[in-house]
Amino acid sequence: MSLKIAQNQSGAVDPCQVLHISFNPDGSITRHDDNWPKTPATPDPPIDIPVLSKDVFINQSNNVWVRIFLPRQALLDHNKLPLIVYFHGGAFIICSAAMTAFHNFCLNMAVQVQAVVVSVEYRLAPEHRLPTAYDDAMEVLHWIKTTKEEWLTKYVDFSNCFLMGNSAGGNLAYHAGLRAAAEVDNLQPLKIRGLILHHPYFGGTNLTDSELRLADKNPLYHRSVIELAWNLCSPIGAEADLDHEYCNPAVEGGSKVVLDQIKRLGWKVMMSGCYGDPVIDRLIELVKIMEEKGVQVVSHFVEGGSHSMEIGDASKAMVLYSQIKDFIFSS
Repeated sequence: MSLKIAQNQSGAVDPCQVLHISFNPDGSITRHDDNWPKTPATPDPPIDIPVLSKDVFINQSNNVWVRIFLPRQALLDHNKLPLIVYFHGGAFIICSAAMTAFHNFCLNMAVQVQAVVVSVEYRLAPEHRLPTAYDDAMEVLHWIKTTKEEWLTKYVDFSNCFLMGNSAGGNLAYHAGLRAAAEVDNLQPLKIRGLILHHPYFGGTNLTDSELRLADKNPLYHRSVIELAWNLCSPIGAEADLDHEYCNPAVEGGSKVVLDQIKRLGWKVMMSGCYGDPVIDRLIELVKIMEEKGVQVVSHFVEGGSHSMEIGDASKAMVLYSQIKDFIFSS
């Protein structure tokens, strides 16, 4: 998914234009969702469409729901499929599981990987600041473990689950994974095997070399955009703290402690990124932290590229799907 470059003639970036939001007089925001079309689920498409999809409410009062993607071939086979629980990107502020770009990405991933994909519609900031999105992720995992939803009970191998996210959704998958690792017994029979972090969104107070070098080439990672996004999604009282553990996983304590549990559980982590993304140095640092903790990490960092490039580029997405499939089905 690409974001339009919003710069005036002096080269200054307008963070509201980058995020496609505007502020209202009362301090709330309006999301200009017309920039990103949505696609409805197709629970009973024509026979030649390879993937079925449908929306299921998890918590109607909070408007938390999931879109399930089921490869049609599963209806004919007797083997149960791995489960990918997917979290969309959007800086925790914008976008939706119904957005066409994410719908198509998950649909194609389901058929190429041969997995059931559960894409999560979580609550957005600033109406619902962090850790609300993490709370919603955990509610979905607990729903999955007890659900009577036939598409899951009949076609999913509950012992082979992976949490995956893109951009802010990658941050969400990481932090939901840390929470899930701390309560694995409460999630049975759902058994998480690992995390798939696709260009995850992290930051920090001190700019990295890649952020200094590349931020002007990607307005999403311009400092003014990062600061506005964090100001809108951060916990109350942490608006100016880009080294909060939710934003910066490299800070002392916090997630580093839970990584010991991930290592003990034998989870594996796939990290996907590119050297054209300003956040690349932070991803490399997080990989190093995890490996030092003894976590098995498979990294795929490609030259050039841009943030979340696979969401809007079918050929690059096919490479990513192949990597995900190898990661899930490797011993």
